[in-house]
Amino acid sequence: MLPCYQLHTRFIPARYQAALLLEYADAQDLSSQQVLAGSGLHEAALLSPDARLSPAEYLHLLHRINQLLPGAETALQLGQQLLPGQLGPISHALLQAPSLGHALDLLLRQQTWLSPLLAPHLMQLGDQTLLYWTDACISPRLRGFVVDMMMAAVTGMSRWLSGERLPWRYRFNRTRPASLEQYTVHLGSALQFDDCLNAMSIPTTWLAQAWPRGSQARMQLALDEASLLTAGGPRESLLAALYAHLSRQLRNTPCLEQASAAFATSPATFKRHLALHGTHFQAELDQVRTHVTLQLIHNQGYSNEQIAAWLGFHDATNFRRSFKRWTGLTPSVLRSRLLPGI
Repeated sequence: MLPCYQLHTRFIPARYQAALLLEYADAQDLSSQQVLAGSGLHEAALLSPDARLSPAEYLHLLHRINQLLPGAETALQLGQQLLPGQLGPISHALLQAPSLGHALDLLLRQQTWLSPLLAPHLMQLGDQTLLYWTDACISPRLRGFVVDMMMAAVTGMSRWLSGERLPWRYRFNRTRPASLEQYTVHLGSALQFDDCLNAMSIPTTWLAQAWPRGSQARMQLALDEASLLTAGGPRESLLAALYAHLSRQLRNTPCLEQASAAFATSPATFKRHLALHGTHFQAELDQVRTHVTLQLIHNQGYSNEQIAAWLGFHDATNFRRSFKRWTGLTPSVLRSRLLPGI
């Protein structure tokens, strides 16, 4: 198994991600020196074919852009330019995606390269498909910025490749901003804040609708070429790998000792790795429990008692209190939001 990447792992092709940021800054009358200030990075070196950024360095550049051009519009405009992107055969495969379903599958499979800071996942809730995001390598101060950027990226890509504006709905795990003007311009009006996850949803029927530019054969040829580009690189981030591990082990009462053993390290070392990412084991476990609870409520119609038993809680009261701690919402409030429609 290839090693997981972390904040200081250099693998992000600088000539693509960094070049996009510098081009955007130039269009906004900012110099590359302003964007690169304090990073220790130099423009000429970044544009070298072999130059690689770490997530920490990429985050620093995004932070500088956000400082120099504050406001939601910056993240949303950057996102519009991000996908399919300029990542050689990986981006070409996205361009050839024959449907939204194929494009989202590619986004998940090529997450390391297309979305190195946030890990995308798919969840089925009734007749809706949710594309939701968890941390891969992110800093809390930039999470909202990168969420906006990635949602705008998927929205823009799907609009361009389908030839129409798709009926996405958006959910944000943060408070409602004072102004929604830029969100409605770039994303539309179907916005919900103060939610328990960052996600965009669409009726599942849209995933199979054919896109006019798509070709499965050409997409597969591009993916075959992409395998050469990605060979030897990291498969996923530490946090994304832990999310997948906890999802598989959720009914077996996962613990730190078990997880650290699965990652071939000691509990103390594993705790340090998580701390460097601004998190800890219990927070990651509670996040997985939250997402499973969404599915148990919406897809199975489970009561608090049934969910408590499924997750291994002693009783429904204990589960209810825990869920309120995880999300700030009670299960009844979540039901009232979910059941009328996503």
